[in-house]
Amino acid sequence: MKQAVCAVVLSSCLVAIAFASGPAETRLNPLPPGKTEIMPLSQVRAGMRGVAYTVFEGTQPEPMGVEVLGVLKDMSGPRGDVILVRLEGKKAEYTGVVAGMSGSPVYVDGKLIGALAYRIGQFSKEPIGGVTPIEQMLEINALDRSVPPPAPVPVSGVTAQPTRTSSAGGVDGFRDLLTPIDTPLVFSGFLPEVVQRFAPQFAAAGVTPVMGAGSVTGEKQAAPIIPGSAVSMVLVKGDMNVAATCTVTYVDPQRLLACGHPVTQYGRVDIPMTKADVLITLPSPMNSFKITNATEEVGAFVQDRHDGILGRFGVQPRMIPVTLTIHGDQTGDTRKFSYQVINNARLTGPIMAATVFNALQGVNDYGDDVTYKMQGQIRVQGYSPVDLENMYAPMDPRIPAGLQLALSVGERFSRIFDNPYTTPDVEGVNLNFDLMPERRWARLETARTDVTEARPGDDIVVEALLRPYRGEPILRQLPVKIPTSVGRGKLSILVSDGDTLDRMRRTMPLLGRKLDLASTIAVLNKEHANNRLYVSLLEPNPQAVVEDKVMPALPLSVINVMEGMRGTQEMVVSGESAVNESSLPLDYVVAGAQIIQVNIK
Repeated sequence: MKQAVCAVVLSSCLVAIAFASGPAETRLNPLPPGKTEIMPLSQVRAGMRGVAYTVFEGTQPEPMGVEVLGVLKDMSGPRGDVILVRLEGKKAEYTGVVAGMSGSPVYVDGKLIGALAYRIGQFSKEPIGGVTPIEQMLEINALDRSVPPPAPVPVSGVTAQPTRTSSAGGVDGFRDLLTPIDTPLVFSGFLPEVVQRFAPQFAAAGVTPVMGAGSVTGEKQAAPIIPGSAVSMVLVKGDMNVAATCTVTYVDPQRLLACGHPVTQYGRVDIPMTKADVLITLPSPMNSFKITNATEEVGAFVQDRHDGILGRFGVQPRMIPVTLTIHGDQTGDTRKFSYQVINNARLTGPIMAATVFNALQGVNDYGDDVTYKMQGQIRVQGYSPVDLENMYAPMDPRIPAGLQLALSVGERFSRIFDNPYTTPDVEGVNLNFDLMPERRWARLETARTDVTEARPGDDIVVEALLRPYRGEPILRQLPVKIPTSVGRGKLSILVSDGDTLDRMRRTMPLLGRKLDLASTIAVLNKEHANNRLYVSLLEPNPQAVVEDKVMPALPLSVINVMEGMRGTQEMVVSGESAVNESSLPLDYVVAGAQIIQVNIK
């Protein structure tokens, strides 16, 4: 908190210090000491000159001259105006508008007018950018209901309410070329092929991943956060890191505003906020960018909105601790990965899938022929743990076994977060993987019974022939008892892998709606393992499903009574009942399904 208070004082001194040492073209009037004044958009005019601040290297913001070219009305959406500016100064003219520069505060006559947030295309010969008016960014304060509102912001004769102006003449031609300055998610500690494979999933979640242009160090950083400082949003930290960096626009003792445009635009968020150290700014005719390390954590970002992001000092974000332990069969080595990921409905699933796949690919035992055994838990506060126990083998050359495994982990997180009733508080994840250097899968070729007719209560034997990958056939027998409740006629016996049974359940109408969190976890824990052969008896009698509970072979009279008593719970009735299920464990991933029939006398 002391650092945040210092930031307010230092922010008003920053301009004076920079003018004394900066180039002649950026020597403008410094801010009055002790407060940050705001210039309303209605007072901004073409031809005005000012100064912007950003970090090119290290932690100290440096000045850039600014010339106001005009105002683009409704450029960033309905009632979303943008101030068009030209940057001046040797560094700005050399690098152009840089990825990571978004949020750089812009002052005119010592008053804050907004945040540099947009750029002109990719090959502009001039450093021309767009500024999000500070009044639009201050609207985010009103959306942050997590704590009491801060003290009023000093404004020079006006209140911080949005005031829109008409476009200045001669600048409308830039409207179609102006795009948000990149604030990409930087993945460090990741293999390039992992980022490439998961790019579509992250794009669907609204973010763009790039390979390591920085890292997350967590180191202490003496320099305070002031307008123009670099600040990072951290999504993963530990043995793997994911972070996005932009520039601080405004600071008060409780909060800061940054970026001037969204990073994810998820609205309310809970993401670690850290200081940042810019190692170097790399100029490029296509897209200049900063290489940045996220350093000391100072709070949490709590809002990610159209006109910027808002962070609160001193807030501890809730992250999910993850531990992965990988046991190699060939090398005998055990590798452990520890990291934390954000607790977010849209991003946690893809991030978990990407980090698990990255860890599996990053060990020496990894190969195209590797089979994986997974065992572990997802712990959710107040609920039973989600058990993860399964086996994955390379069966499709387009989808490596490690990718199948990783996607299954991510899918479970997505289903946990998808319930519309409860916000899950995931306390932690522990996963153990055993790697076997061979393709251990077997396809079901034939299935038969030792009889064609049976009576209720009889014991019969189901025989299955499986064909392993490049191996000798495997013959297995499963004893099955015919239930005494089975009526006369044909009894179908399904011999299958676990995935077939899970797909049948997922296609039932019940799963067209959302379950509550407890029912979701119960369903996840009832899913079938890949390395077992299942025998299910299917009787042609109605079956009722309520929430995650299955009630087979119910008389129609009972179903009618239940229909009138179920209240708000949705009941789904199917015409076929699974009256019995047994399984046989195998040291192979099983694939395939067959139905055989027995005549019940």
